[in-house]
Amino acid sequence: MPRTPAREPAPAPDVRVRRIYDPPEPDDGTRVLVDRLWPRGLKKTDARIDEWPKALTPSTELRRWYHGTEGEYEEFCRRYEEELAAPEAAAALDRLRELAAGGPVTLLTAAKDPSRSHTSVLERALA
Repeated sequence: MPRTPAREPAPAPDVRVRRIYDPPEPDDGTRVLVDRLWPRGLKKTDARIDEWPKALTPSTELRRWYHGTEGEYEEFCRRYEEELAAPEAAAALDRLRELAAGGPVTLLTAAKDPSRSHTSVLERALA
């Protein structure tokens, strides 16, 4: 019986995270703002945003909880993953996967520490 050749694993998507306040780079690819609110002090013309899928961002309630006195990062991640399973958010995540399959995608956030924000959850979801 002939053997079928093993399939090469799909390459990992080229997804990066940057602060929205950093100047755009030539290799950013598709620039996606993943914050629900527009970043303070930034003109829309200067941001060079390709997409802004608000359905993909943490809910207002979750953001307020996380930035309040009780917010804990691991629990925030768990709750945000639950929100990403909702139909509208899941569709926006699928769209982001399509973009990443076609080339580099840069997730943009105003968070001071992106590694402790929702962007790390999005990166994992796209890996």
